[in-house]
Amino acid sequence: MSAPERIPPRSVTPVDLLAEGELTVRGRIREASNAALFCTVAYEGQEASCVYKPVAGERPLWDFPDGTLAQREAAAYEVSEATGWGLVPPTVLRDGPYGEGMVQLWIDVTPEAELLALVDGEEPEPGWKAVGLAEVGEGRTALLVHADDERLRRLAVLDAVINNADRKGGHLLPTEGGHLYGIDHGVTFNVENKLRTLLWGWAGEPLTGEALEVLGALQEGLKQGGGLALRLAGLITAAEVEATHARVEALVTSGRHPEPSGEWPAIPWPPV
Repeated sequence: MSAPERIPPRSVTPVDLLAEGELTVRGRIREASNAALFCTVAYEGQEASCVYKPVAGERPLWDFPDGTLAQREAAAYEVSEATGWGLVPPTVLRDGPYGEGMVQLWIDVTPEAELLALVDGEEPEPGWKAVGLAEVGEGRTALLVHADDERLRRLAVLDAVINNADRKGGHLLPTEGGHLYGIDHGVTFNVENKLRTLLWGWAGEPLTGEALEVLGALQEGLKQGGGLALRLAGLITAAEVEATHARVEALVTSGRHPEPSGEWPAIPWPPV
């Protein structure tokens, strides 16, 4: 009699852990404008730290009346995954101790990584891109710059696709391993152009070949009946999915990074 075939244990992915694990609230992140709770999540012998943002703790926004911040956060993760760049930490929409909310893997950052700076002068040094002049007190101004970094450039493309209205410096999380994540995507996917970001350094410049290839894949995925369109349909409105598709098509057609519209402040406040 032959021995029974051994079934190898299922590999638990970060998304499995976040979606299926037991969520335990450890504390509140007080810097957040909406309820954000620091938690641990445990599943099949694995445990990780995460952030849980319950819908019940969201403040209504008059210019984002449809859906929830949590849904848009989950939608941003779906688009990020479709790019293959992995720019948004693993994120799920699930039930938790305070009801449905967004649960996202906690990311430990490398504080030494310098991505933004205020410098004297009117032109950035090599390796930096200019964003604009900023008041620094006592009537002084300084030039706000960000690193000329391919990771930031990819994030600038993602922000243009999801129409991010709040890309601040504090939303950039560089890790010890060299990866860069962006977080806080609750004000995204509006049908109106609301792009506000610190990453204007490539405004008007040609998109990279890599970016155009990624945008082409998004274009296919966002067509009616496309895989990405179907995944987003449960998270944002049909009009927002169509607007996302239109933004991708516009980027592919222009072949360039978008520029500020001039209709409203292009940089979020506060910028960090």
